[in-house]
Amino acid sequence: MPRTGPGSAAKKTLIWLGVIFAALALLLGGGSMWSNASWTPKLALDLEGGTQMILAPKVQGASSDINAEQLEQAVEIIRQRVDGSGVSEAEISTQSNRNVVVSLPGVPDAETRELIQASAQMEFRPVLAGGGGQGAAVTDPTPAEQLPTPTAEPTDGSDPNWISPELQTEFETTDCLNPDTLANAEQAAADQPMVACEPGTAGKYILGPVEVPGAEISTASFGMAQGNNGISTNQWAVNIEFNREGTDTFRQVTERLFAFPQGDPRNQFAIVLDGQIISAPTVNAVITDGKPQITGNFTQESAEALSEQLKYGALPISFEIQSEQQVSATLGADQLRMGIIAGLIGLILVAVYSLFQYRALGLVTIASLVVAGVLTYLAIAILGWSQNYRLSLAGVAGLIVAIGQTADSFIVYFERIRDELRDGRSLVSAVDNGWKRAKRTVLASKAVNILAAVVLYFVAVGNVRGFAFTLGLTAIADLIVVFMFTHPTMVLLARTRFFGEGHRFSGLDTTKLGAVPLYRGAGRLREPGDSPALRGKNKAAAKEAERRLTIAERRLAEKQNSMAGSGRSSEKDGE
Repeated sequence: MPRTGPGSAAKKTLIWLGVIFAALALLLGGGSMWSNASWTPKLALDLEGGTQMILAPKVQGASSDINAEQLEQAVEIIRQRVDGSGVSEAEISTQSNRNVVVSLPGVPDAETRELIQASAQMEFRPVLAGGGGQGAAVTDPTPAEQLPTPTAEPTDGSDPNWISPELQTEFETTDCLNPDTLANAEQAAADQPMVACEPGTAGKYILGPVEVPGAEISTASFGMAQGNNGISTNQWAVNIEFNREGTDTFRQVTERLFAFPQGDPRNQFAIVLDGQIISAPTVNAVITDGKPQITGNFTQESAEALSEQLKYGALPISFEIQSEQQVSATLGADQLRMGIIAGLIGLILVAVYSLFQYRALGLVTIASLVVAGVLTYLAIAILGWSQNYRLSLAGVAGLIVAIGQTADSFIVYFERIRDELRDGRSLVSAVDNGWKRAKRTVLASKAVNILAAVVLYFVAVGNVRGFAFTLGLTAIADLIVVFMFTHPTMVLLARTRFFGEGHRFSGLDTTKLGAVPLYRGAGRLREPGDSPALRGKNKAAAKEAERRLTIAERRLAEKQNSMAGSGRSSEKDGE
């Protein structure tokens, strides 16, 4: 029969932890052999150095200078592109309200350079097929012999003859729910149809050629929509205003799209920016004045975001590299060395404190910290390979702070065990009961840490996000280690003679803890008078034991002391 019980369950948990480590090591080892993975984490710009490019923006087809607001829009466009390409810890800023400075770790490849220099392209394309909620790839694509075949040359942007068999196959196999698909979205040529995703609605569409370029938008704004009688409808809306050329073109487009019935995908047009659809509204009227209004389930924030995106599209900025230089990593390397030294000092101090406070039990703390460190290291190395995560100096600071937070979990657990021993339980029972109490505290503590890290990550920018990321990552690693290493190890150690019998160097010596067994033998239970304080042994431990008496025990002790005092007074009176 298979062995069951806490000891067997603890061994299985430790085996599963070993399997996780082996899987991570094999994954990283395989990646280093057959891909570009490395056993060392990738370092960010401040630690490794990199490339700094100064870009001069220019508006295509315009002779006027770029103002500060337009430059900030350009910075936001580049930041979105760089983040989408997977390059992390990049620094993007303006310089003297004239140029944009982009600093990237390492040496950017040609694709990243083209991505940064390219101009933002907003386009208005008619919808040929598709819709919201159709973003998933089709598991059973249409057979080749059943695919639609054009019968004639397309006559306008809404002509179904734009849909070739290849385009239909691309539409069915594209997975708009995959983040990689969105990150690698490409803009098709203006005179060609394309397949595009709308991330906000998990939508997937086949679009016709460009009919209105974004450069023909004069401005965009947001506000409350108004009905025909001029009264607010309490719905947020986005307002667009085209220039003269755009007004004429958009009128012709809406005349054609409005002729399609509601529910027909060809009644829609899509606003495309950098290969992704940011909105695909239906046409409810012919717009003759060049001032369309987009309504829907907007909030104030989403309406403002869409209007800002439309402004970006109305600003076809491209960038020219004025200068490029390599940023030295000498200062970053020094800071990394000092950070590692600080981490080692903190680790040594925690180890010394643990051994002093918990004796041999401190070795469990040290081993747990080592396991947590290895797990975090593997995770950072794998993330660097798969997600291009780079460790910055702020991230190193997060790792150092995590040493103390990780030790907190073990201290809470060990103190709970000691409390149970002081109450007279055996070590095996104290480990089980102490774990039930410590588990809730550890979970609550780590939940707060992870919540703070998530909020900080999404609110902050720059290197602070690196600090938040490592803080959250180490909190998760701490939970894994406490549940899958520290507690199972304590369960097994409690069944050894050294710890189970409370050796004086084990850190669980019940005599030094001031514990008195509940059952004193010969049918006698623990009494308040059995407190070590009254026996004059180990006064410090006795005070702690007295402090931990139950209310009933304390009242009984007070009653007995009072009776003893009365007895002595009677004897004295008798004398």
